[in-house]
Amino acid sequence: MQTSMSRERSFKLAFIGSHGVGKTTLCYGLAARLKARDIHLEMVREVARRCPLPINQDTNLAAQSWILHTQIAEELAAQSQYDAVLCDRSVLDNYVYLLLAAGPQPTLEGLVDNWMDSYDLLLHVPIVEAPSADGLRATDPTFQMAVDERLGLELERRGLKVHGLDTRRREDWLDSAEQLVDETLRPPQLQLL
Repeated sequence: MQTSMSRERSFKLAFIGSHGVGKTTLCYGLAARLKARDIHLEMVREVARRCPLPINQDTNLAAQSWILHTQIAEELAAQSQYDAVLCDRSVLDNYVYLLLAAGPQPTLEGLVDNWMDSYDLLLHVPIVEAPSADGLRATDPTFQMAVDERLGLELERRGLKVHGLDTRRREDWLDSAEQLVDETLRPPQLQLL
């Protein structure tokens, strides 16, 4: 039997950061832990892997628009059916790749800004090593760093609250993520007089 988290809308978390940093591994690990506690949840996996258009350094406005809009559609679908949604990326991550490829897009800025308000928790997964080859994602560490740096600038520009995972404690990332979810979901405590 699935338990309800008694929320007006789904809790939504996004792991954010450049490619090849471990977001997918963390997303699956956290999903397993939360499912073991009977939390009715869905994962929104990285949609770039299914994009029929060029990605990585060869991406363009059309490809990144497809990725961004597909991400939003999948998050909407998941939130309509589940108490919790774990996202392998946020829409801002996807927008950063677009910014690097094609520059600012005024028609998408408002959409991205408004959509970022829909996340209850953002967890930044830092770069601790160069990306490994997986047959799809770029392996150039310079590109990986450019994405992470631009993401940091965009988060700061928008004033978004982000919890960063400690680069020195990679073995504790999953525990840290679970603790932050628990703290976010914990009902507010009544102040004692």
